[in-house]
Amino acid sequence: MSSIPVVVKHQGKRHDVELDTTSTGETFKYQLFSLTGVEPERQKILVKGGQLKDDTDLGKLGVKPGHTFMMMGTPSGATGTVQAPKEKIRFLEDMSEAEQAQQEGATPAGLQNLGNTCYMNSTLQTLRAIPELQEELKLYKASAGGPPGPSGAFSSAFGLDGIGASMDLTASLRDLYKQMSETQEGFPPLMFLNALRTAFPQFAQRAKDGHGFAQQDAEEAWSQIVSQLRQKLKIKENETAGESSSQQSQQEASFIDQYLAGKFEAVMECDEPEAKEKDEEPTTSTDSFFKLDCHISKETNHLRDGVVEALAEQIEKNSPTLGRNAMYTKTSRIARLPKYLPVHFVRFHWRRDINKKTKILRKVTFPHEFDVVEFCTDDMRKLLVPVRDKMRDVRKEVEDVERAKKRQKRMQKEQEDAVAVETKGKGPASENTLAKAKSENMKESGKRDGDAEMADVDYKTDAQIEAERAASILAAKKELLALIDPKLQQDVGGNQTGLYELRGVITHQGASADSGHYTSYVKKEGAKDPATGKRKEEDGRWWWFNDDKVSEVEAEKIETLSGGGELSET
Repeated sequence: MSSIPVVVKHQGKRHDVELDTTSTGETFKYQLFSLTGVEPERQKILVKGGQLKDDTDLGKLGVKPGHTFMMMGTPSGATGTVQAPKEKIRFLEDMSEAEQAQQEGATPAGLQNLGNTCYMNSTLQTLRAIPELQEELKLYKASAGGPPGPSGAFSSAFGLDGIGASMDLTASLRDLYKQMSETQEGFPPLMFLNALRTAFPQFAQRAKDGHGFAQQDAEEAWSQIVSQLRQKLKIKENETAGESSSQQSQQEASFIDQYLAGKFEAVMECDEPEAKEKDEEPTTSTDSFFKLDCHISKETNHLRDGVVEALAEQIEKNSPTLGRNAMYTKTSRIARLPKYLPVHFVRFHWRRDINKKTKILRKVTFPHEFDVVEFCTDDMRKLLVPVRDKMRDVRKEVEDVERAKKRQKRMQKEQEDAVAVETKGKGPASENTLAKAKSENMKESGKRDGDAEMADVDYKTDAQIEAERAASILAAKKELLALIDPKLQQDVGGNQTGLYELRGVITHQGASADSGHYTSYVKKEGAKDPATGKRKEEDGRWWWFNDDKVSEVEAEKIETLSGGGELSET
C-alpha cells in the first residue's frame, strides 16, 4: 500500500490522515467517518473539478505530501447502529382526540359563542395562559353541599358534565379547562356560563331589544372571576419560617393574593393652602390591587402616561380641618409586585352629559416589556434596580453570543465558498493555494466588517460555542440570583425584577361600549420537552382566539392593537 500524509480541515479542526493512493474515494470517506463522525454520504470533500466521488481513483488526484483537503458536512446524529425505537411509533390517526390535543404543535381549543359571550371567552382564554393557575385548579375540590350538576354523555358533550360539576364557579372553571385540554375543536362553555350568571346576575342581563343576552364588559368579567377565585383557591403555607418543624403551623393563603395581587402605599393630602396652613397632616394607607389602571386623556399617548395619571388621583372629600368638602390628591406607589400584572386600559366611561356609557378611541401604544420600577416606593426600587439592570446585562450577553455565532458561520461559509471556487478553477488544491485563498477571503471580509486583516482562523464548532454560551449564561444567572434580596426571594408569587413581558391581550372591536366584539391574543409557549419538562425556545408567534376560531398570527399583529379608529382594537 502506498500512502502519503495529508491534512483534512473540518469545522475548524485539522486532522492528520494517511491517504492510500491505491484506494478509492469511498475508502477515504470511511477513514474520515472514523475521525469526524460524519457519515460518508453526508461528506463533501473538495477536489479538482468539484467534489470527491466514491469511485474516484485517489492515485490520479496528483496529491503531494502535506496537501490540505477541505471537508464539509455534519453528523446525522445516528449512533451508527440501527436500533428499534424505544417507544412504539403512533400515527396521528391512531390517537384519541384528547391525545391529539396534547401533541406538540396542536392548536388549542376555542370556545363557542353562546350569544354575546365573546367577552367571557376572551377572558377565559387569557386566564388560561397562567400555568400556575392551571396547576392550582387541578388540586381544587369543591365544597360539599352544592347542587350537583348534570351528568351523562349528553351533558359531557355540551360542557355540562365536568367531574363533580356544580354551580361552584371555581369547580366549573377547573372542569372547563380540563375539557378544553382534550380537544382542538370549539367547545361550548355552558356549565361555566351558568355558574357565572348564577354567581353574578349582571351577566344574565337581557339585550335592550329583548332578543338574547346583552353584551358585557370583559374587564368586569375578569374582575368578578378573579374575585371568586380569590375566595376559593387557597394555598397551604408555613405560618412562620423561623419556628422549628414541630412548631410550624399551616395557614391558608389565597392563590390570587400571591400571584395576581400587588400592594399600594398611598398618601392623601389636601390641595387647598388653607388646610396646610391649619396643619392638616397627610394620611397614609396600604391597599391591595389586582390590576393597574391606564387612564386615557387627550395627553395620553403611551401606556406609561396613563399609569402615571392613574397613580395620582383627584378626590373630593370632607376636610376635618376646614369643616367642608375639599379637593385631595391621592398619590400611590407600588410596595409589592405580583408575578402576573393585569393592566386595564380604561376606555369605557360614563358620560353624565348624555347619560350613556361611551368608548375612548384614542390610540395608546404599549411595549412588549413593561418596566414598572419607576412606579414603586423608594424601598422597593432599591431592591429591584440591581436585579433589573443585571437581567438586562444577561440578555445583552446572550444576544452578543448569538450574533457572534451567526457571524462566524457567515465568515466560515464565505471562506469555504472561496476555496471551492479556487479548487474548481485551478486543479488540485495545494496547501499554499488553500492558505492564499483563505487569506484573501478573510482580508476582504475584514474590509467589509471593519476588522483587522487575519491570516488564519480556526473556527469553533457549534458544540464549543454552545458549551461556552451555556457556561456564560449559568455564571450570569448565579450572579443574578446573588443580587436578589432575601425579602424578594421569600415572596412566593412575587416579581423580583420590576420587568413584565407581554403574554396576553384582550381586545374590543367597535366604537360602542354596548356592542362590538371581543377577541384575545395569547403568546405561544415553546414546546415542552417530555424528558426534562423544560420548554424549548419560543417562535415569537401568538394565538388569536376569536371565539371558536383559533389561528396563529405574527408578533407584528400585536402592534396594531393600540386603538385609534372607529373599529379600534384596544
